This record gives sequence, C-alpha cells and structure tokens, in this order.
Amino acid sequence: MKKSLVVILVLVGLVFIIGSFWVSKSNEMVRLKNTAEAQWANVETAYQRRADLIGNLVKTVQGAADFERNTLKEVVEARAKATSVNIDASKLTPETVAQFQEAQSGLTSALSRLLVTVEKYPDLKANQNFLQLQSQIEGTENRINIERTRFNEAAKQYNTYIELFPNSIIASFSGRTKMPLFKAQAGAEKAPEVNFNFN
Repeated sequence: MKKSLVVILVLVGLVFIIGSFWVSKSNEMVRLKNTAEAQWANVETAYQRRADLIGNLVKTVQGAADFERNTLKEVVEARAKATSVNIDASKLTPETVAQFQEAQSGLTSALSRLLVTVEKYPDLKANQNFLQLQSQIEGTENRINIERTRFNEAAKQYNTYIELFPNSIIASFSGRTKMPLFKAQAGAEKAPEVNFNFN
C-alpha cells in the first residue's frame, strides 16, 4: 500500500510540475502576442494620423484656384483606399500585411506626386497652413517607420519564443503560428535617381 501511495504522489507531483510549466509557457506566449498586437495597433494609428493630415493638406491645397485637380483626385482616392484596409491584429498573415502595405504604398506615391506638383505654386508653398501640414506629415512618416520597427521587434520576440524548444511543442498544440513582419517594398534596395531638370 505504501508503494502505490508513493507512486501516486510522484505521478501527481509530475502532473503538477508539467502542468505548471505548460501554463507558464502558454501565458508567456499570450503576453508576447498581445504585445505584438498592441504594437500593430500603434502602426495603424500612425498611418491613420497620416491619412487625417493628408485630408487637411488636400483641403488646404484645394484653395489654390488653378491647382491640378487630377493630382488631388488621386490623393483622395489613395487615401480612401488606404483607410479602408482594416486588418485584425490577431489574424495577421504575410498576405494581409502585404495588402495593408500595398494600400499604404499607393497613398505614399500619390502624396509624393502632390508635393512635387506643389512646387509649381509659390503662393501655396509659402502658405503657413500648408507648411505646417507638410512638416507634420514628414514627422508622421518618421513615426510610421518607428512604429513599424517596434512592431517587427515585438513580433520577432514572439516568433522566437514560440519556435524555441520546448515552447514549440506547446505552441503547436495550442495552434500558435508566427506573426508576419513588415518588409521593405520591392525596389527599395535601389538608390533613387535624382534628376535636376529645371526646364
């Protein structure tokens, strides 16, 4: 009877130790994933700030009577497309991140064309509202880069944690998968061509 009691106590102790270990690792996975998802929300907030500022910039630029309407239309359409892409942070996949990045890239491109076109309008370039908005957009672009970098770091920590042994066993049993990272856009490795054509 004593041997069977010892065996039962040892088994109960082992189950308790393994269960505690499992719970501890699972909780850490939840904490790391939540941190990465919160950082994703910061990325979206930075992009939303840019979209909001661009709306104000477009209204300011529309005040220039002979401003090119086509350029403004492209910016407004790209902004609408970029703000319509909503991604659930708990369901991030490489495809959804690429979709989000593509929509934001279209807005970046349209904004660049707008700012280049503005160069033709000295009165607009001297407008205080325009200058202030342009400065805020530049600052927001820096924020976006910082938030994307922070998201990549948080996702990397989560991905590393769930891939380490024995965490990988617990992650596979609980259906946890890696989070995708932001990557450079295609062609970003090439230096931009600078052309000073004043004609």
